[in-house]
Amino acid sequence: MTNNETVHVVGAGLAGCEATWQLVSRGVRVVLHEMRPLKTTKAHKTDAFAELVCSNSLRGAALTNAVGLLKQEMRVLGGLIMLAADASAVPAGGALAVDRDQFSAFITAKVKQHPLVTVVTEEVLRIPDDRPCIIATGPLTSPALSKDLERFVGSQNLAFFDAISPIILGESLNLDKIFRQSRYDKGDSDDYLNVPLDKEQYYQFIELVKNGEKFGGHDEVESDKTDNLRPFEGCMPIEEMVSRGDETLRFGPMKPMGLTNPRSDVKPYAVMQLRQDNREGTLWSMVGFQTKLKHPEQLRIFRTLPGLEEAEFVRLGSLHRNTFIDSPKCLNATLETRTDRGLFFAGQITGVEGYVESSATGLLAGINVARFISGHDCVTPDPRTALGGLVHYISDPTRRNFQPMNISFGLIAGYGDVPGSKRRGGKDAWRLEVSRRALELTTEILNNPNSLRAVAT
Repeated sequence: MTNNETVHVVGAGLAGCEATWQLVSRGVRVVLHEMRPLKTTKAHKTDAFAELVCSNSLRGAALTNAVGLLKQEMRVLGGLIMLAADASAVPAGGALAVDRDQFSAFITAKVKQHPLVTVVTEEVLRIPDDRPCIIATGPLTSPALSKDLERFVGSQNLAFFDAISPIILGESLNLDKIFRQSRYDKGDSDDYLNVPLDKEQYYQFIELVKNGEKFGGHDEVESDKTDNLRPFEGCMPIEEMVSRGDETLRFGPMKPMGLTNPRSDVKPYAVMQLRQDNREGTLWSMVGFQTKLKHPEQLRIFRTLPGLEEAEFVRLGSLHRNTFIDSPKCLNATLETRTDRGLFFAGQITGVEGYVESSATGLLAGINVARFISGHDCVTPDPRTALGGLVHYISDPTRRNFQPMNISFGLIAGYGDVPGSKRRGGKDAWRLEVSRRALELTTEILNNPNSLRAVAT
């Protein structure tokens, strides 16, 4: 059956699309508001829903990785984003990466073609008066809505810089200087392209990055006081890493560990990896190379790397402002606001970081709004699950100096209390036991007819 009540969802990114899917799967009508292509952002390149503006990777796939667990919980709960990711996956070793165009096209079609969805192309300038409502405008929330959100939250929005990695046309790479291999031979063992550097080449590259002319930010960022804007640790521009020391890149995205160059007996001093960005293998992204170098500098500096001398960049790196609310001050673990019944937030605007985390909060918000409409209490995921640990982090009212966070095992309640598993098999066995328990808890929720299960599809 369908519900006569209509829910307004603002934003057709990952979280907004996931929330919409959860609602319509439960028979709830949705009006989905999206300002693109009427008004675009500095980071988006298309008008497709759920566009991946940064990497094409959804990170680790294994259950020994917290984000791998979160993805599996979303699969169990019927998440649209995971359905799309699995359908558009490309080789990425131990990670789940997608063909970004196929991924977005899959989601756009599923959402737009659903009979319970009405898409309205408009810029939402203020928090809608309609309840229930989900705000899922993401880190690139428009300035007008940001101002209204600032008014609602009652304190100045927090913000940080986010940076995007370049993408290279595969046919422009000199494969005679590059070798195929996944770190530690994960996945199919040859999913990545590797650019090896000797010691001299590495330090020459470091000097070029240090001295390269940097981008100050997009127009709306440059007009702000940028001194208080902090880069997110999990998406750090290479310039920020280099400023911490010459060796930082070599122990970060350019670490040579787990890689052997079959063309040389000499172990690389550093390695820059390229990850397949589309299913055809014609596009390759520079792994961990988020940058705020100006575009001409990127061309000059990156083409000094072995095999990239004639690289054709289909997308250069860029910098944008990410905006998020101080969620511990205003959100419950259900993602409903504490002061306005029926108003929910989802996605990166809540202070979760990462594609998967953003999608997961959209899933929970959609489920809880459907419950709100039906007269059931909203659910709070068990903190011993990855989803529960994540939403408890962003909603803890005792938290001070709130900053965005990826999911990690450290956020999962009781992570250190799994009896004996670490002693039996080490860290991986311990984490597998935590994941097994979390998935059992997620499945138990589904077996409760009054909890998270969809009532209509």
